[in-house]
This record gives sequence, structure tokens and C-alpha cells, in this order.
Amino acid sequence: LKASDRFNINSQLEHLQAKYVGTGHADLTRFEWAVNIQRDSYASYVGHYPMLAYFSIAENESIGRERYEFMQAFTSGMLILVLPLLLKQ
Repeated sequence: LKASDRFNINSQLEHLQAKYVGTGHADLTRFEWAVNIQRDSYASYVGHYPMLAYFSIAENESIGRERYEFMQAFTSGMLILVLPLLLKQ
């Protein structure tokens, strides 16, 4: 690889990381990455009705209850990320 190719690849990666939050960045910790994956999974479960129905049948709960539980887990994951920032102030 030439230096110009390496620069082009790095600039494309920086562009993707700026455009999509889930792709991470150099300063992202392993914990923050795991919380992002978990939050994206919960959002996908809530957003796709057949998946939500599958979980509700598997756990013998109503669809509304499963949606509520996933939303609670989703927001608690966000709270875990924001809490250290709030404590620093």
C-alpha cells in the first residue's frame, strides 16, 4: 500500500465512524461498544414485530409486556453510559 492509499482508507473509515454511531472510534472502550451492541439489539427487537412476537411466545408473556421490558433494558443501557458523565460534573 502506498501512503496515499493508506490515507484514503483512513479518511473513509473516519467518515463512516462519523456517519454511523455503532461503528465506534479509537477512544471507544470495550464496555461502551458492548452497550452499543446491546442497545441496538433491543431497539431492533422492539422495531420488528415478528421478533417481538417470537420473544413473547418463548417467554409466555404478552407482546406489550415484552416491549416494555425491552424498552426498560434499552433505557437502562443508556443510563449506564450517561451516569459517569453526570457524576463528573
